[in-house]
Amino acid sequence: MKTIDLNADIGEADTPEWAASEAAIVGAISSANIACGGHAGNIDSMRVTVRNAKAAGVTIGAHPAYPDRENFGRTSLTLGEDIDPRVLSETLRTQILNLQEICVAEGVDLKYVKPHGALYNDSVFDAEKADLIASVISDLDLNLVFLGGPNSQMGRAAADHGLRFIAEGFIDRRYTDDGHLLSRKIDGAVIKDQDERLGQATSLATTGAVRTHSGKMLTVNAGSLCVHGDSAGAVETAMQARAAIEAEGLQIKAFA
Repeated sequence: MKTIDLNADIGEADTPEWAASEAAIVGAISSANIACGGHAGNIDSMRVTVRNAKAAGVTIGAHPAYPDRENFGRTSLTLGEDIDPRVLSETLRTQILNLQEICVAEGVDLKYVKPHGALYNDSVFDAEKADLIASVISDLDLNLVFLGGPNSQMGRAAADHGLRFIAEGFIDRRYTDDGHLLSRKIDGAVIKDQDERLGQATSLATTGAVRTHSGKMLTVNAGSLCVHGDSAGAVETAMQARAAIEAEGLQIKAFA
């Protein structure tokens, strides 16, 4: 049976309602990308989220970001100007290790790393940033998988550092004609209609086909599908996407 992973970015909540949504979404996903202090989250939220994921049998990954909580990690930082590469390396290392320590204490394994926000988007095209992330993951020597964008510098950097790489597709985001995510600055970049989200989820899972923002069709070869935990209706999207994908004869299963 063909399998595909379903992941969500969580551990980012700053309201009781959002936290309740995150606690519920683990019941629908197979992998949890847990914010570890860069753009959101702290030791307490990491511990709670790890426990929720463990109870649901969900695989755990680190979701490190630029150290920029003010902008939720969604503002690009230029190496050497906005942030020193050594500082970025150290903060990413610290974020991942903080989550790793909590995982050890809770009796679960940290399995992979997925960059967040602007760091993720920058590293699709920026070879230096992609290499920096891959170097941090490799140097930790924890046998962590690198989860990132298809057809990106992240995949190349993972190969250069001997890391297993899993390409990711997005249920709730629009794509450009070259197969990358449409900037959130552009209207319509986030898919809000639930039927459209479900249609994109099943299409990505079964054939890899996705309709771009301009209306063209392209193929995204993804081993994991993401729903953003901070999107409106995220829990319903995750639950219904899982049901729709399983109805197509696929099994939802973690890649790590």
